Amino acid sequence: MIRLSAAALAAMLAMAAPSGAQERPTEPADYRTEDYRAPVPATLAGARVLTTAEAETIWREKSGTFIDVLPRAPKPANLPAGTVWRDRPRLDIPGSIWLPDTGYGRLAAPTEDYLKRGLVRASGGDATKLLVIYCQENCWMSWNAAKRVLSYGYRNVAWYPDGTDGWERDLLPLAAAEPEPRAGEEK
Repeated sequence: MIRLSAAALAAMLAMAAPSGAQERPTEPADYRTEDYRAPVPATLAGARVLTTAEAETIWREKSGTFIDVLPRAPKPANLPAGTVWRDRPRLDIPGSIWLPDTGYGRLAAPTEDYLKRGLVRASGGDATKLLVIYCQENCWMSWNAAKRVLSYGYRNVAWYPDGTDGWERDLLPLAAAEPEPRAGEEK
């Protein structure tokens, strides 16, 4: 029989813990401006934090509007003439509004205006309408965007930190998405 010390047993258990069991950071006072793909806090002051089951209930009952803030890769500059550019497809929670690039820690004025216009469309101008903000799992973009939405006076904000990764993991449907057009773009 092999006997292990308590310290050796604790070390072995720690190594066997699932990789997703990382310690969550505390909620910062301001927006995150770097290392966006990293463990996120368990909380967001002023917002309701949703599990996948809770997000699914809202989605099935159509009791809120889902807003995806995943960035969209720009078309590379200086492509040779005649090159066909195809965006990488984005699969979203069906019925979502995709407002790419609105989850960065700092937003340029045109991007902030784009977010505000998208929120008015999503809420119908009703600051009490439930808005569910998401991106991917362990992505600060959704945390930043939900915090920003709260700062605009929206009072019924939910943050879904597992995003499309959690949605897909639970075998829920996803649908191809196109971003909301920016000023001067057509849909």
